[in-house]
Amino acid sequence: MNERTTWGLRVLGAALIVGVLGDALLRVGPWGVNLLSWMVGLLVVMILLTRWRRIPLPGDGRWLLLPVIVFAAACAWHDSVPLKLLNLLALLVALSLATLRTHSGRLQIAGLIEYGLGLITTGCHALLGMVSLLFRDIHWKDVPRDGWSRHAMAVGRGLAIAFPLMLLFGGLFMAADAVFEGIINRTFQLDFEELFTHTFLIAFWTWIVGGFLRGLLLGHEMEGTGSGPPTALSLGFFEIALPTLRREDDPDHSSKLLSLGIVETGIVLGLLDVLFLAFVIIQVRYLFGGVALVEVTKGLTYATYARRGFFELVAVAALVLPLLLVVDWLQRKEKPEHELLFRVLAGAQVLMLFVIMASAAQRMRLYQSAYGLTQQRLYATAFMTWLAVVFLWFVITVLRGQRKRFAYGALMAGFLVLAGLHVLNPDDVIIRTNIAHADAGHAFDAKYTLLLSGDAVPALVAGLPSLSPPDRSVVASHLLKRWSPTKRPDWRTWDWGRAVARRVVRENEEVLREIAAGQTKP
Repeated sequence: MNERTTWGLRVLGAALIVGVLGDALLRVGPWGVNLLSWMVGLLVVMILLTRWRRIPLPGDGRWLLLPVIVFAAACAWHDSVPLKLLNLLALLVALSLATLRTHSGRLQIAGLIEYGLGLITTGCHALLGMVSLLFRDIHWKDVPRDGWSRHAMAVGRGLAIAFPLMLLFGGLFMAADAVFEGIINRTFQLDFEELFTHTFLIAFWTWIVGGFLRGLLLGHEMEGTGSGPPTALSLGFFEIALPTLRREDDPDHSSKLLSLGIVETGIVLGLLDVLFLAFVIIQVRYLFGGVALVEVTKGLTYATYARRGFFELVAVAALVLPLLLVVDWLQRKEKPEHELLFRVLAGAQVLMLFVIMASAAQRMRLYQSAYGLTQQRLYATAFMTWLAVVFLWFVITVLRGQRKRFAYGALMAGFLVLAGLHVLNPDDVIIRTNIAHADAGHAFDAKYTLLLSGDAVPALVAGLPSLSPPDRSVVASHLLKRWSPTKRPDWRTWDWGRAVARRVVRENEEVLREIAAGQTKP
C-alpha cells in the first residue's frame, strides 16, 4: 500500500473508535461531563496521529488545545443552556483555528478573512472530508486482498451494506404486521429503535470526526497551497469522482471507482431475500385465510390488521426498486454466472415483493371497507399500481440485460397511471365511495369533505339524501360558503371542475339553504 492509503485507513479506524465513544457518551443529554470525556478522547487521538504523522502543533496550535479542554469542562459546570451553546461554539472555533494553524502557520498574524476561511474549510472537511477519504485518499485496490483477506473484506463490505437495509426493511415490516413484529421480538429480543439509534450515532460521529481528522492530517496535501478556499474540497472531489462514473460503453465497470463484487451482492440480496421470505410466509396465511384467520389470531383484531401496514408496505415496494437498480449499476460483470446469480436473487425478491404488494392491497380493501376512502389512500394505491407495472418492466428489461430501455418504460407507465387518475376523477370517486359506505351503516366524515376540491361537489349534492341531518347541514353550509353563486372568481383561476361546482350549487341554492338552516330534507 502507498503511504496515503495507509494513513487513510488509520484515520478511518481512529474515526470509528471516536464514533463508538461518541455513541456511548453523547447519546444522553443535556451534555456535561460526557462532552468533556469525549473531547479528551478526541484530543488524545489527534495528538497521537499528529505525532505519528509528524505534523507538529507548535506555538498557536498547541495552546489552542487548552481552551478546547476548558470550554468542554465548562459544559459540566453550569447548566444554563445558552452558556452550553456558547461553550460549544467556542470549542468549535478553537478546534477550527488549531487546524488552520497546522495548515498555514500564521494564526497570530492572520486576518479576519483567513479566520473565516479557516472556519468554513474546517466545516467543509467535517461534512465532506469522509467522501474524499473513502473515494480518493484510500486506494482500495491497493489494500492486500490475497487469500482469505480478500473474501473477508468482501464479506465485511456486504454485511456493512446489508445491515442498515435489514434494519430499514425489517422495521417497516414490523410496523406493518403485528404477528411479524412479535416473531422478530421473540426471536431476537432486540430493541430495534435503540439499535437504529446506536447505528446512526456511531455513523454520524464517525463521519464528522473522520472528515475533521482527514482535513487535519491529509487535507493540506490535497490542495497543495495551504487551506485554500472552502470550495476547493468539494470541487476537488467532484473533479476526480465524476470521470469515474459508469459509462454505458463500460459494462464491466473498469473505469468506475465504486463497484460491488458477487460476494457483496450475494450477501446484500441474499439476506434481504431471507427477510422478505419470512414476512411473505406470514402474509400468505392471511391472504388465503381471510378475515376469519385475522380475527382468531391472538392479540390481533380485524381493525388493527386493517389499520396498520399499508403505507409501510408501499414504502418497502418503493425502496426496493432503487435498491435493485443501484446494485445492478454497481455490480461488476466479471463472470456470466455472477450475473445469473444476481438475476436469480433480484427476481426472487421481485416475486416476493408482489406477494407483499398483494398483502398491501388486501389491507387497503379492508381499510376502505371499515373506514372509507381518502385522497392519501387512493393516491397511495395508484402509486402502488405504478410500482407493480414498473417492477414487471424491470424484470423484462434490467434482468434481461436491457437496462437502457427501463427508464423510458417507467416514465410512460407513470404517464399512463396519471392519465388514468384524470379519467377516474379521484375526489368524485372518494365522495361516491364514502356515501355508499354511509348507506351501508358506517359513519360519514363530513369534515373531511371540506378539504376536497370542486370535483367532489356534484357527488356531494347528489348524495345529500343519504347523509344524517347533522352531516347534511355541515355539507350544505360548506357548499354555500365556498361555492356561492354571488362570488365572482378571477377568470384566471377558471377550470372545469370549479365551473361545474358553481353551476351545481347555483341550481340547488334554495334547497341547500334550507338544509343548512335545518328546515327540510333535500
